[in-house]
Amino acid sequence: MPRRTHIVASFIVLAIFASVIGASSAAPPGLAEIKHVIVFMQENRSFDNYFGHLKAYDPSLDVEAEPADASNPNPLNPSAPPIAAFHQTNACEVSDLNHSVSGSHAEFDNGKMDGFTKANEDASYDPTGSRTMGYHTQVEIPYYYALADKFATGDRYFASELGPTFPNRFFLLAATPFGHTTNDFPSGDPVNGFSQKTIFEELDAAHISWRVYFAEVPFAAIFGYVRQHAVGHLFPIAQYFIDAATGTLPQVSFVDPVFLGTNNTETDEHPTTNIQLGEKFSSTVINALMTSASWPSSALFFTYDEHGGFYDHVPPPAATPPDTVGTDGSLDRYGFRVPVVVVSPFAKRHFVSHVVHDHTSILRFIETRFGLPALTARDAAADPMYEFFTFQHPNLSVPSLPDAPLDLNQIITCQKLDLNRRSVGF
Repeated sequence: MPRRTHIVASFIVLAIFASVIGASSAAPPGLAEIKHVIVFMQENRSFDNYFGHLKAYDPSLDVEAEPADASNPNPLNPSAPPIAAFHQTNACEVSDLNHSVSGSHAEFDNGKMDGFTKANEDASYDPTGSRTMGYHTQVEIPYYYALADKFATGDRYFASELGPTFPNRFFLLAATPFGHTTNDFPSGDPVNGFSQKTIFEELDAAHISWRVYFAEVPFAAIFGYVRQHAVGHLFPIAQYFIDAATGTLPQVSFVDPVFLGTNNTETDEHPTTNIQLGEKFSSTVINALMTSASWPSSALFFTYDEHGGFYDHVPPPAATPPDTVGTDGSLDRYGFRVPVVVVSPFAKRHFVSHVVHDHTSILRFIETRFGLPALTARDAAADPMYEFFTFQHPNLSVPSLPDAPLDLNQIITCQKLDLNRRSVGF
């Protein structure tokens, strides 16, 4: 019976794929005016962790707020008062949080969204898992709050899978994690990388120019095709600023931060690092585009790979499985909500979408803009985020945004936390 069930499920998924793979959203008038698409993905933040209090920042913004009574049970004493959401004023966490596939499913708890504290118990630093309930406001990340308020965001943008970084970044580049549920590297061929087909093959086949700009390492190089075509495509981040300023950005770009470092050198915002360092890096990337010769014809998608173990109150809905590779129950549902902002002269100003999207929606936008086929059933079924835009009425003005601060006290606190963890071998 299990084999029969698997075969039936396979045929169902293939049928879905066949029905949608050839479908493409009708390109709206003016879409072709976007000559440059930039995709910039940071790490490990849920929507409520960063943007759950946007409504308090600007009551006129049509965005869903984190509930005033948001909480999770106390795992040390279920009969005790629950652990309520709280304003986390520290820019660094004391320890990482659980965002594995098993941990994420436990946090989801069949839609109850009450497993976050239990999944994040840390005997050394946080016995009740309370750090999952922390949220930030404009006090810590003023640039991000203003950016979301001024441009187009969405409160139903989900990670692609209930799981960690690599599978979700695989979804961004390949529209499938091709059977991978952990942050694993190619074991059979570590030199040549994964052989899974990505968006880059389709871009080359259609003669669409692309580059990956990296601050430390290019994540896309985990794929063999990207490694084999590194020359002319993989560049240090300094080249991004040159290309933006001179109006020579390729048609499609991906930007990567510093993924590995100390609390005060890593810029991807992955706990436990200083989120203000990440915000500062993001602001330089985004501001460089807005003040460049490329601005009038660009659209930048800014988002996060997954929730990083932080609480969110909206249960992820069911999703179209991308394929039948390694189906283990984690591919038929989206991951938790993550922040997203579309920065472009063509982006609607002060706008919030309530349509369900995930990382493959960005892929679908690229595919429909440049006439590419879908990679899997997931991106074929994805909404391309057109409602974020007003293609025929671009606004070339650059809104006033606050500086991304680097608070000295936060830097000192983050350094102390880093040294403390290292001293105990954490």
